Amino acid sequence: MNEFIIMFREGLEASLIVGIIYTLLIKQELNREIRQLWLGVGAAIVASIITGFALVQVKSSIGNASIEALFEGVAMIATAGLIWYVIFWLSKQVGATAALKDEANQAVESAGWGIFLIIFFAIFREGFETAIFLMGSFSMTESFSYTGFVGGLVLAIAIGYAIVVQGKRIQLKSFFRATSLLLVVFASGMMTYGTHEIEEFLVKGDHLQAVGLETKQDIKRPYSILKPKAELSESDNPAFYSYNLNGKEKYTHLLHDKGHIGVFLKGFVGYNSNPNWIELFVWILSLAFGLRLWRKFYFSKTS
Repeated sequence: MNEFIIMFREGLEASLIVGIIYTLLIKQELNREIRQLWLGVGAAIVASIITGFALVQVKSSIGNASIEALFEGVAMIATAGLIWYVIFWLSKQVGATAALKDEANQAVESAGWGIFLIIFFAIFREGFETAIFLMGSFSMTESFSYTGFVGGLVLAIAIGYAIVVQGKRIQLKSFFRATSLLLVVFASGMMTYGTHEIEEFLVKGDHLQAVGLETKQDIKRPYSILKPKAELSESDNPAFYSYNLNGKEKYTHLLHDKGHIGVFLKGFVGYNSNPNWIELFVWILSLAFGLRLWRKFYFSKTS
């Protein structure tokens, strides 16, 4: 689900940029600039893949478990901030096709590789955001949906084609309003996961004394439910449990944060079956903040 939302959002933005400028160039029969456009798209895709690979390599090369947890925690919080920025930026850009056409016209009138540069940096920006978002999603769920990845991208390209090339009237504002709401929830989950990873850094790195605690058991939690168990009791329904999940010879409930349903909720809304109090407060505050941004930018009188 996360992969679908991310690829749909970022893919639609990229396809609109390419489609608008391509339509402008094809109408003026600017074949040299059209070649620049497709070269820019190809170069930006390659650069985005290299960037994503580099980010993964940096994360995996850290080695130290506590430092890796700190890296993930900081990355998750930074990614949530980037998502909030995207929501703000996109709310101001939806429907602003005139600005893109003006940029393209200026590039066409100037000598050199203006179209290539516009397309490259515009698409690379989307690719960089996509790499960051997908890395964050994978860190939270420890799984990757290729179906969601491909499905979101294909749908984004199809809608972008219908809007720009075919000239069909589709309410972009409604699309982005709905997907922005999903991103608000996703960002609050990332904030919560980032907070959890900072706890892991303190525990694995033996830094608890720095915050006035002696052991992990001293961390206060509002609730701790559905703990994995070695044996099921008579009151437990086996249909709700998986055995030996992730190599642990225990029964794990579907709604535990590592269970088949719980891991999805963890990745999308930041669910945790045993959060600390700070995690819970961060989730509430970040969700409230995100919803406030969403309402302000998509339901203001001037929108």
